Amino acid sequence: YRYDPADPTPAVGGSSLSQNAGPKDNRAVEGRKDVLVYTSPVLAQDVEVIGAIRAELFVQSSLAHTDFFIRLCDVDPKGKSINISDGLVRLHPGQPTDQPTVGDDGVWQISVELWATAHCFQKGHRIRVQVAGGSPPRYVRNTGSGEPLATATTLIAVDHTVYHDAQHPSTIILPVKR
Repeated sequence: YRYDPADPTPAVGGSSLSQNAGPKDNRAVEGRKDVLVYTSPVLAQDVEVIGAIRAELFVQSSLAHTDFFIRLCDVDPKGKSINISDGLVRLHPGQPTDQPTVGDDGVWQISVELWATAHCFQKGHRIRVQVAGGSPPRYVRNTGSGEPLATATTLIAVDHTVYHDAQHPSTIILPVKR
């Protein structure tokens, strides 16, 4: 997918102090070409999630200065997709704590910490994960240029590839209560 900071993927709901905060229907943003959506089958029983959530992704990017935004949603039987938790990782070349692990094949492994939650996905619902290149204004837009975000003027679109195969098992890790 391509993330273009000139037309950034907008924030829909979430933890903030704006009027757009809280649980919101995410179907409109999930229909954008710059958002990947992964949805579970219909749940045969309730799934209770309590605690920290993490996404482990295997990715490639056309830029080193880039973001990966992950959102967990609860999809009801009518298709309404409500945000539960989200997180973002911002990659800054030269910063040891922000460097992805790079495999022999050039694929990066990144970890994205999402906000902890306590939520019950009800029987008949589905679990959905969104992957995007940002979510402004919730998170400041990454321009891709490496310029300081507060004063950046150069906007560079970035192409991302997310892998999910046997060698690159991208996943979301949910603390499921048993």
